[in-house]
Amino acid sequence: MNPKRFISGALAVVALIAALLPWGSAAAGSPMKLSLPTENTAIFSKEPWRFYMYTDRSFEGKKSKPWQGGTYGFSRNPKRTAEGLLYTKLHEGVDISPVRRDPSGTPTDAVRAISDGKVVHTNHQANHSNYGRYIVIEHRWTDGTYYSLYAHLQSIRVKPGQKVQRGTQIGVLGWTGRGINLTRAHLHLELNLMVHSDFERYHDRFLSGKNHHTIYNGINLVGVDVASLFKSARGNSKLTMAEFIRAAHPPHYRVAIPDGSKLEIVNRNPWISNGKKAQPGPWELTFSREGVPIAARPIQANITKPVVTWVKPSKTYHSYQTKGYLTGSGRTAGLSPSGLGFIALLTGDF
Repeated sequence: MNPKRFISGALAVVALIAALLPWGSAAAGSPMKLSLPTENTAIFSKEPWRFYMYTDRSFEGKKSKPWQGGTYGFSRNPKRTAEGLLYTKLHEGVDISPVRRDPSGTPTDAVRAISDGKVVHTNHQANHSNYGRYIVIEHRWTDGTYYSLYAHLQSIRVKPGQKVQRGTQIGVLGWTGRGINLTRAHLHLELNLMVHSDFERYHDRFLSGKNHHTIYNGINLVGVDVASLFKSARGNSKLTMAEFIRAAHPPHYRVAIPDGSKLEIVNRNPWISNGKKAQPGPWELTFSREGVPIAARPIQANITKPVVTWVKPSKTYHSYQTKGYLTGSGRTAGLSPSGLGFIALLTGDF
């Protein structure tokens, strides 16, 4: 047997197997290289409000148009609490203002892929989602698989299965979707981790309405702080998503689960568990305030249902600070119905 031919054949088989895996191995990924999705670069300037599209707000009898409502994080629905003024609604992406409009006021900004990847979903029916017309692109980077989402588009110029490079035009900025008009036209951009590949069954069992978006439904995507990522990655070509997420999303609560065997998110993003594969038996998951899973580890415990093992102490309701996933206050917390639903989806236990 020719040794070179044997090695070449073996490598071809390995490559074929890797290509057929649902998400591939982390080692097969490429370095993360990013660019902004439109010509608006004010996020890097001393005038960041020029980057973000404002929201219309009415609070304590006063109306305002805060640009901060277009930022990532808990930036909406203010409440007075024992912790002070809290914003209780999570915005999982950033709303980017247009820089070009034609004489009628219609935005003409090109929307471009933020990194190399593959188009996995396009929604052309604006009334099928609060996102309006939107696109999802899969990125297989060195330490995991991530999904960028581009919403409220006026038009879409790519198809599912199409490979795109960073900077490829994929659409035009618009104002499709609920609650948006021509004046507030913007690009809503997210960068997400996928929760579970069996989402369609979960949706059919627990959620109402028709799921037009298969596994690329926004409910099945957990957004990270994409604005901070752009700023952190600027001038740092070696930055990984693992490093960024751990720095930008500190621990807020932990949940123990009876069986970690279906934790797909761990296999898709092995940095979460320090390389440990999902396996049977109890696991403890650590989450940021935004619900981003930032750590997972097998534990020794005798439990039959998910239970909160730690929460960052608060003087007010934990529900205000965790998307409503937790109940209680102080040092005591439990999982709300929506929190239990999220854990069920994450663990495939449904």
